[in-house]
Amino acid sequence: MLNLDFGVVLHGQYLKWLIGGVVNTLTLFVLAWIAAFTLAIMLVALRSLAVRPLEWAIAAYVNYHRNVPGLVQIFVWYFGVPELLPDSITQFINEHNGEFIFALIALSLNSAAYMSEDLRSGLRSVAREQMEAARALGLNYAQAMRDVLLPQAIRISVPPLINQSLSLFKSTSLAMAIGVGEMTYASRQIENETYRTFETFALASAFYLLLSFGIMALGAYYNSRHLQVKER
Repeated sequence: MLNLDFGVVLHGQYLKWLIGGVVNTLTLFVLAWIAAFTLAIMLVALRSLAVRPLEWAIAAYVNYHRNVPGLVQIFVWYFGVPELLPDSITQFINEHNGEFIFALIALSLNSAAYMSEDLRSGLRSVAREQMEAARALGLNYAQAMRDVLLPQAIRISVPPLINQSLSLFKSTSLAMAIGVGEMTYASRQIENETYRTFETFALASAFYLLLSFGIMALGAYYNSRHLQVKER
């Protein structure tokens, strides 16, 4: 018969490891989301310029990140990129939590590729005449995109962006492969110390479920507010 004892896991240094894992996971997720969303907006705006070489470069970037597994991308950044950098820069990064930095870069770039496609689809739903109207009012291209088109594209793209946010949150667990002390890494470490497999990963599962439901709830709240505004 299974003898459960969550007290063992939620005690002393194991509790500290769990808290540290939660903090690292949330920090990695929030920073990666901000970087990915910002980059995605830039990619969409640049791609809309319809400059062929630029379009091809962005398309190649998107295809790479959408078709290569996220774990491989993390390995490329952690094991491959430092080989191309000067030793002084590599040493500086390694002295300042290099595992976290490279995981953050890899996750941000990967998620930005997906978000940019969602935003691009949303932008296509906005009437072309709105750009012409904005330019007629004296706005330049950047101002028209920033103040007129992109805000509408973002509102239209909220549902798929919520899905990408969920995917990014779950993908933070891949960072354990290079030693980032996020929740999955901390859970594995505690399980190795205590042999309390069920209790450890039950807590980890509960954490991921709660945060995932929280992200979905925020998305649902935003959508409901948006619908109320449209009805008015």
